Amino acid sequence: MITSLFSRPAWSAIIVAVIVLALLPVLNLSFPEGHALHVSAYGVALIGKFMCYALAALALDLVWGYTGILSLGHGVFFALGGYAHGMYLMRAIGRDGVYQSHLPDFMVFLDWKTYPWFWSMTDNFWYCMALVVLVPGVLAFVFGYFAFRSRIKGVYFSIITQAMTFAFMLLFFRNDTGFGGNNGFTDFKRILGYSITAPSTKAVLYLVTLAMLLGALILCRAIVSSKLGRVLQGVRDSESRLMFIGYNPLWFKLFVWTLSAVLCGIAGALYVPQVGIINPSEMSPGNSIEMVIWAAVGGRGTLLGPIIGAFSVNGLKSWFTGAFPDLWLFALGLLFILVTLFLPQGIVGLIQKLKRKQVEA
Repeated sequence: MITSLFSRPAWSAIIVAVIVLALLPVLNLSFPEGHALHVSAYGVALIGKFMCYALAALALDLVWGYTGILSLGHGVFFALGGYAHGMYLMRAIGRDGVYQSHLPDFMVFLDWKTYPWFWSMTDNFWYCMALVVLVPGVLAFVFGYFAFRSRIKGVYFSIITQAMTFAFMLLFFRNDTGFGGNNGFTDFKRILGYSITAPSTKAVLYLVTLAMLLGALILCRAIVSSKLGRVLQGVRDSESRLMFIGYNPLWFKLFVWTLSAVLCGIAGALYVPQVGIINPSEMSPGNSIEMVIWAAVGGRGTLLGPIIGAFSVNGLKSWFTGAFPDLWLFALGLLFILVTLFLPQGIVGLIQKLKRKQVEA
């Protein structure tokens, strides 16, 4: 499966897709509205958001598709990365807020006089970028160590990951935690001194997201194609047999679980400045389940599948919520049922099946 996905035609398709995606912000900046080649700012922002989702789906596929660990809590890693970046963006607002205070508006509203201790140094961009990696990574490492050491697996592991993200969501909804409560962080003004709403800034954020998605794809491809990747697939297919021949699955599972959380956190950090908001709803169990659906629809265990699934499902969601806003959740549930019954290998699996039929013919 790996070879067929990353054959020469597949790499050619990836290169073409990257070039096309990279051209979108250029077309937005180079041509005025009404021109045949103009791409709207809304379209660029929407594709940028989809790429963040695709990076999160790719991270999930690394643990679910290749290691057999189904997580229903990856939304918490996505949101924590977003909050870590959001802290810097809130500090960058300065005195441009409603209350014109050095504190964020929500802290002034709560009559806080100083920043909490965990906000220290968050006015430094690179410190917050380190938090984007470290906070999801450390949480995943600690959680994974105790879960994997206790041999928790299967549906039980999925349930406790869902409980974890739900617990964090309830925690972040509280005003006294210092993360904006129900409203979270929003109304960002600047990033690294540049206006966050400027078309050029949005174009740079978009291109950085594209580069990160491509880099993550190459990294995951290198992992699953290596000896490490074969061990991970051994964990998925028969963990007890792997232990019998002398491997300790704990550290392999812990490595891929932590890496997946870090990639998801990076996706959240890229998502926040492009969408303009981060709040506790990003940690809802429903968001984590949607990530699973992206991977399933595209084809788990294929790397390219989750990316295709994230774009396909969210593109459908954008259209469906505009045309039939009250029916989207029903459509999403029906989509998952139909894929499970008729496309168990997802879109990529269907493409592979059609290719095999062509060869046989």
